[in-house]
Amino acid sequence: MSAARQMVLAESVHKSYGRLEVLRGVDLAVGTGQVVCLVGPSGSGKSTFLRCINHLEKIQAGRLWVDGELVGYRQQGDRLYELRESEVARKRAEIGMVFQHFNLFGHMTALQNVVEAPTHVKGIRREKAVARAKEVLERVGLGDKLSSYPSQLSGGQQQRVAIARALAMDPKLMLFDEPTSALDPELVGDVLQVMRDLALSGMTMVVVTHEMGFAREVADKVVFMDGGVIVESGSPADVLAAPKHERTRAFLSKVL
Repeated sequence: MSAARQMVLAESVHKSYGRLEVLRGVDLAVGTGQVVCLVGPSGSGKSTFLRCINHLEKIQAGRLWVDGELVGYRQQGDRLYELRESEVARKRAEIGMVFQHFNLFGHMTALQNVVEAPTHVKGIRREKAVARAKEVLERVGLGDKLSSYPSQLSGGQQQRVAIARALAMDPKLMLFDEPTSALDPELVGDVLQVMRDLALSGMTMVVVTHEMGFAREVADKVVFMDGGVIVESGSPADVLAAPKHERTRAFLSKVL
């Protein structure tokens, strides 16, 4: 499988914390423009794998590429050399990540939260960053909340600011780590709608989620993980409607 034709390519990825083996040889390809949903029980390695994609976690074995480039390393001959933190940070700036908790700066307005990274990380002129921030906040339905502080926003609105903050960096890839699990049920729909719109626009997305309806509707590929491995993957119709493995069937019987 060619790394060059995939936005994300994982080959036999392993990750341990001491003796605890969290990822035990994960192989996954995500094509440019694809939406891949990772589903499975808590502790199955989904979020850890997501964090490995942008080198928030270092892998112990295997290879991970994003857009044809190794994540966190460069290869010379048969040897891997770890990149300097500044190089890792530069590459990480090309990957948007939305966490379960919004991690907004409480002392900044929605607009200021979105402007912060483009100006400080990418060095974009403030006027240009402000214009882009207004554009992405409008895109997530918050054009009227530019001057609002996080404490004045609902959880769903804060999460949409977090999505806008990621989009303001013009990422080539978006990672979502259970973006709706901390929200009240009635606030989930607005966040999922923003994610649907992103998918329709052609954004490459890897989403850890418990929202099976969203996975069924939006995903090009659903990946069921358990015990640090991929148990099965395929189209939503294959994995969610006609799973082949008993472990997948047992999980889905509890969540569908």
